[in-house]
Amino acid sequence: MCGTPRTYSCGFILVNGRGYCMMNWNKAEFYACYGTEKQIPPKERVEIVFSGRSNVGKSSLINKLLNRKTLARVSQMPGKTATINFYKIGEEKSNIILVDLPGYGYAKVPKTEKERWQKLIGGYFSSREIDLVFQLVDFRHPPTADDLSMMEFYAEHEIPFIIALTKADKLKKKERDERRASLEQEIPYDNVTVVEFSAKTGEGIKELQGIIKEIIAFEPNQK
Repeated sequence: MCGTPRTYSCGFILVNGRGYCMMNWNKAEFYACYGTEKQIPPKERVEIVFSGRSNVGKSSLINKLLNRKTLARVSQMPGKTATINFYKIGEEKSNIILVDLPGYGYAKVPKTEKERWQKLIGGYFSSREIDLVFQLVDFRHPPTADDLSMMEFYAEHEIPFIIALTKADKLKKKERDERRASLEQEIPYDNVTVVEFSAKTGEGIKELQGIIKEIIAFEPNQK
């Protein structure tokens, strides 16, 4: 590396016109939570969104990503998370927020609560330009109708997304190969990045962190 680095608040540096991100993943904290669309503030930082059905492992992925155990609470009761939770990475002027959306698809949640969730999530997406969505899908099973509906929403609104296949450690090699082949038919989109992830073994975590670093490198001056 040559040239004089220009340093940004989150550990981003620019050298000879090229961006590098030196993110401190261990410095993370709960930032805020919002239960209605009117509470959601305007976007001020890069926001990386995590979406998936109830009990797919969003909290476990976020905790592993940030090298924490309980920053994002892992619920033992599907459908319990009812707010959009923001987590901040880095120093006080960090330019990255991880956004944990409420899980969807849990049948026992009352209809009125489902409608509130839909309005909350819809309000979030309509109020800002989304930098990236990690769409979580249980590797062991085909994507649900709700999973596919979310992907269709991203495609229609030109929202960039990747697919994180959770609970990869629960599959044997042959089962993985079978699921990979099936996913080519089950996911109706070409050129979608897919990352196999395990909260238990840490598989895929470096790749996910690398993707986030690439996103930050394009927007170093956001506050």
